[in-house]
Amino acid sequence: MDYEQAVDQLINGAAKPPGSLGLLEKYLRKVLLAWGGLEREVRPHHLIFAADNGVVTEGVVNYPAEITYLQAQNMVDGRATISCFCSGSGIPYTVVDVGTKHQEAAGINRKVALGTKNFMQQEAMSPGEFRQAWETGREMVRSSVEQGYNLLSFGEMGIGNTTTSAAVLHALSGILPEFVVGYGASPGNEETLKRKRLVVAKGVERHRETMKTVEDILRCVGGFDIVAICAAMVECARVKTPFVIDGFITAVAYVCAARMQRETEKFAIPSHLSKEPGMAYALLLGNIRAEDVPIRADMALGEGTGAVLMVSILKNMVYAIFHTARLDDFELSAAVPPATAAV
Repeated sequence: MDYEQAVDQLINGAAKPPGSLGLLEKYLRKVLLAWGGLEREVRPHHLIFAADNGVVTEGVVNYPAEITYLQAQNMVDGRATISCFCSGSGIPYTVVDVGTKHQEAAGINRKVALGTKNFMQQEAMSPGEFRQAWETGREMVRSSVEQGYNLLSFGEMGIGNTTTSAAVLHALSGILPEFVVGYGASPGNEETLKRKRLVVAKGVERHRETMKTVEDILRCVGGFDIVAICAAMVECARVKTPFVIDGFITAVAYVCAARMQRETEKFAIPSHLSKEPGMAYALLLGNIRAEDVPIRADMALGEGTGAVLMVSILKNMVYAIFHTARLDDFELSAAVPPATAAV
C-alpha cells in the first residue's frame, strides 16, 4: 500500500459515513498528503506581513496610511482581532514589518522601505527592493519550519493593499477592473470605488510594456506584503509544508505563486471567500473553485482572520481522524455472535 492509499484508508475508515464531512475531509487529505507522513498533530504558525503602499496618495482609500503601523503594533501587543483569534485558538503568530511608513518597526523589522512608491507615477519598487521583500517571505517560512511548525497561514496589514492586489490581478489576468476592484476599507463609498478602478486601469496601462513576467507585475504595481507572501507560498511548496490562504490579498499572492511554481497548488488550502469581487477570480486562476471554499462569512477584515479559523478547523480534523472509532471496530463486533443467555 502506498502513502496516498494509506491516507485514504485512514480517512474513509473512520466511524462515519464516507464523505460526510465534505470539504473538511478534502482538505484534511491535502494536509496529510503535503506532509508526506501521518503526523498526528498540527503545529501551526500564522505570519502577518505589514507594509504601506504609495498609491494611497491617489485617493483610493478613506483611511490615513498611519493606520497600517498603528494596527500592526496592535497585533504585536495582542489587541487586534487577529491577535485575539490566534490566542483564543492557541495559534502562535508573528508580525513582520516589511515596509510600514514609520521609522520604528511593528514586530520583526524587515523594512524594505517606508512603503512602496506610487505606481501611478513610477514602478512601485526597484528590483533590489523586490528581492529584499521576496527573501523576507522565504526567510520567515524557513525559520518557521526549522522551529517545527508544520502548517502555516498568512495574513497582511496595509492600507491600500486591495488596490495593489486588484492591480496585480488585472495585469496578470486581463480581467477588467470593474470585476476585480472592490470597496476594500471604504465600504459603500461609490466615488472612492470609481477612483480606485480608474487608478488600477491607468496604473497597469502605464507599466504595460515593462510587465513581461509575474515578477515584473508584482514589482511594478504590487506591494511589499504581496511579494513577501507570494515568496512564502513558493517556499512552502519547496519545503513541502501546507499553507492556508486568507482573503483577497493573499489569494492574489497565491495565484502569482502558482503561476511562478505550479507545485504550489498542491500545498494551498483556501479558508474563506472574501467580499472583494476579485477573490473568486484569483482563486480560480489558482485552480480553486469558489464552491470549494469552506467558510462563507461575508468577511473583509484581512489580517488572516479567515485563515486562522480554517487552521482551527484543520486542527480539529487531524485530532479527530486519529481518535475516532474505526469502521473495522463495528465490523468486528457484528461478526461476533451474541452471547447465549444462561438458563
